Amino acid sequence: MSESVYKVIELVGTSPESWEKAAAAAVSTAAKSLKDLRIAEVVELDMQIEDGSIRAYRTKIKVSFKYHQKD
Repeated sequence: MSESVYKVIELVGTSPESWEKAAAAAVSTAAKSLKDLRIAEVVELDMQIEDGSIRAYRTKIKVSFKYHQKD
């Protein structure tokens, strides 16, 4: 295996239904513009509350992707 370098970024996904769907939304959106996504690590879970009810689930994730150096 050759040497590789990966970049790690933080993203926050939201969903009115669940933390899992919030995480999936973050990954699927990132996959549209980033290549070679490798790992997604859940960092934090929280909820947005409005008038005593849950308005949205929020999942903060760290995503790594392979860094490609331009020649």
